[in-house]
Amino acid sequence: MLKFIAKRLGSAIGVLFAASLLLYILVINSGDPLKDLRESNADNREYLMAQRIEYMELDQPWYLRYWDWLTGVSKCFVGQCDLGRNINGVEVSGLLANAAASTLRLVLIATVIAAILGIAIGVLTAVRQYSGLDYIVTFLTFLFFSLPVFWAAVLLKEYLAIGFNDWIASPDISLGTSILIGIVLGLIMQMFLAGSLKRRALTFVAVAIFVPLVLQYSLWLNFYRFPQMGPAIVVVLTLLVALSATSMTAGLKEKRVLYPALITVVLVLAAYYATFYLMSEPNTWILLGGLILAVAIPALVGRLMGGRLRKNAASVAMVTGFVGAALTVIDHIFRAWPGFLDNKGRPISTIGSSTANFEGGYWDHFLDNGTQLLLPTILLAIISLASYSRYTRSSMLEVQQQDYIRTARSKGLSERTVIFRHAFRNAMIPIATIAAFDFAGLIGGAVITERVFGWKGMGEMFATGLDHVDANPVMAFFLVTGTAAIIFNLLADIVYAMLDPRIRV
Repeated sequence: MLKFIAKRLGSAIGVLFAASLLLYILVINSGDPLKDLRESNADNREYLMAQRIEYMELDQPWYLRYWDWLTGVSKCFVGQCDLGRNINGVEVSGLLANAAASTLRLVLIATVIAAILGIAIGVLTAVRQYSGLDYIVTFLTFLFFSLPVFWAAVLLKEYLAIGFNDWIASPDISLGTSILIGIVLGLIMQMFLAGSLKRRALTFVAVAIFVPLVLQYSLWLNFYRFPQMGPAIVVVLTLLVALSATSMTAGLKEKRVLYPALITVVLVLAAYYATFYLMSEPNTWILLGGLILAVAIPALVGRLMGGRLRKNAASVAMVTGFVGAALTVIDHIFRAWPGFLDNKGRPISTIGSSTANFEGGYWDHFLDNGTQLLLPTILLAIISLASYSRYTRSSMLEVQQQDYIRTARSKGLSERTVIFRHAFRNAMIPIATIAAFDFAGLIGGAVITERVFGWKGMGEMFATGLDHVDANPVMAFFLVTGTAAIIFNLLADIVYAMLDPRIRV
């Protein structure tokens, strides 16, 4: 394994070197970085030109400038990166740190959301091949994939930002609209759940009646301005996750898996009360530490109580603990929402990654950053959704034709066991490659997204560098995206061996 990683890293460094050299030459020959000053009538024009020449080292041959940049990059291995200065004399390393934090936060969240939803949709459509659901999902995923980014961004701004901000000031859903929403959701749910005609009809009727009642009841509670959940809802939802995860992996009859999951639900309730005041005004490290404990402790319980099924028990307990911790965080976010609305007024902004001079506690800033992330994250996620769903569907259909799947079915195993314990794991091997390329690709795609939403991220730094024929910011962008592509492809190769022991690196 170590020999394989060393060889891959060696070849990756060679690829990065050749690509960086080509990009550097293309950028510096794409225009004149002094053009705006040559056309200026300022009295100190000559001084400004001399200053820019000094900042950008334009008095040096291109190969010496490239060598200086390469030397500065090599210092990153000892934690002293020197990526030069931009056209205004500002250190690019500082600009990159802020831009990368903004962009990677956006891209990472969009990738996770797209992967989870895309894989789930792909598995479902593969199981329900050539059904009405399959055709509708296929149409929608390719529709999202084909949307022009700038046009979709304008639609999101209009309806999910401006329209929502107007609506949240005085929330109202008419009875007719509630009934229409219930009918639409009923049609969707009966397609997802499938089954006999009678079952589908009952599903449709139940959803079509239940949803309008819930919507009208939520308006009566003024839930949209004063949301509330509480420990009872947290426990009930966590319990449902525990039962669902147990049913999907081992079945509810397997007590070695079920009991650790139920114990985790009790631990979530105990942690809710024990950390209530601490979570009222936490910090990022407290949340991160709590998340680690919420996964580690249930995993330990599952391994100790699971016996021969300890891996399944640990996995189910970890999922239950993670969901319970997430619901606890959501409960505190709900409690902070009314104050956030009063403080900010219009919660979803259409420009920028944060609100300037925004005052408030930890949860207020958390909500501010979250609402700023909402629109660009949705945009990047729906674009990537098609790739994940279609590749997952294709991979699942191919795997289901294998002999070992037919053997599993002939042995009398349940369809749930065949799908999730035999087919799903092997179907994930091609998806590891897609995820690796998608992450790096989204960073490049974020250039347009960040421009539309006014984010000061890597996309903005890259575009500004190209506009001003400023090589150092462009090369900094390449350094991050190129390195991300190499690392994620290496991780994909390692994941192959984890998913399928027959694969050896």
